[in-house]
Amino acid sequence: MEKRTNKITKKDLDRVFWRMQVLNVTNNFESMQAIGFLSSFVPVLERLYKDRPKEEKVEAMKRHLKFFNSHVNSDALILGVAAAIEENTDEDEKDVVTSVKTGLMGPLAGIGDSVLKFTWLPICGSIGAALALNGSVLGPILMFLLYNVVNVATKYYGIHLGYSKGMDLVNEAGGGVLQRVTNIANVVGLMVVGALIASVVKINVLLEFGAAKNVIKLQDLFDKVMPGFLGLLITVIVYRILKKTNGKHAPLIIIALMVICIVLKTVGVV
Repeated sequence: MEKRTNKITKKDLDRVFWRMQVLNVTNNFESMQAIGFLSSFVPVLERLYKDRPKEEKVEAMKRHLKFFNSHVNSDALILGVAAAIEENTDEDEKDVVTSVKTGLMGPLAGIGDSVLKFTWLPICGSIGAALALNGSVLGPILMFLLYNVVNVATKYYGIHLGYSKGMDLVNEAGGGVLQRVTNIANVVGLMVVGALIASVVKINVLLEFGAAKNVIKLQDLFDKVMPGFLGLLITVIVYRILKKTNGKHAPLIIIALMVICIVLKTVGVV
């Protein structure tokens, strides 16, 4: 892959920064941050597809509407990296963008949560609370300023750093670096999805067989044979349906699952 002339400008990246301030507004249970990511990424796509066929721009927008979820500050770095790879890949190589996004969102979400949400925010809150308990109005003001200095800085510089480092990655791709990163991203992405299934999709069957002391609990059997099997089974079934229908009936599937869960809970199955 040859080094190309940069089309994306600092102004484009600054526009991404301002747009990502409302990235979480459209957060939903179907695609999480995907709509917000695309909305923030629009300046990049407008620049790259300015003189390209409309169909290619539409496909690019659809590409960034796939499931995505990370810490909002980590999103800045991923936006920058995605911009660099979008700029330096041909249309038949765009699956690299999705793979890298998927691979980065999990690990960077953990960093964002641990550093900002669970470390820096409590520190700011404790400083502000100490002043507020002493009757000082500076408490909430100082907390707001301390937190947002880091919050805004990580978003702004994260986008620019992600773009520059993403360009370095692409420019070194002649030795197969980009392909190796893609493979790693795919593996990490699958691990993240697998962990999400095991920790989020939980089904507890209450059915029992037998009498007196010889009672067999169905859930105990599942746990001994394969813990989390039912959650995995439901996930695979839903995935197959979504894939077969191209995701057209996702809201209907969500409603159907809610109804089925309510009915099964009512009759005492789960």
